Amino acid sequence: MSKKAAEHHTKASEHHAEAAKHHSEAAKHHATGHHEKAAHHAHTASGHATHARTHAEEAGKAHVEEHGKK
Repeated sequence: MSKKAAEHHTKASEHHAEAAKHHSEAAKHHATGHHEKAAHHAHTASGHATHARTHAEEAGKAHVEEHGKK
């Protein structure tokens, strides 16, 4: 695997982990009726998930660049 692809996989993993943390916080705030705080964390989680998907796509592109040429 190329260094570029590995870096993107690492970043994707980090963003997924951050998204999970924010989803957990959103759940806690929803359970206690703090819906504004819950919405903030849910929105932040969504942003991290978007970044994670982007990095996963870039990792795939890097793989094709290195191994997909015929």
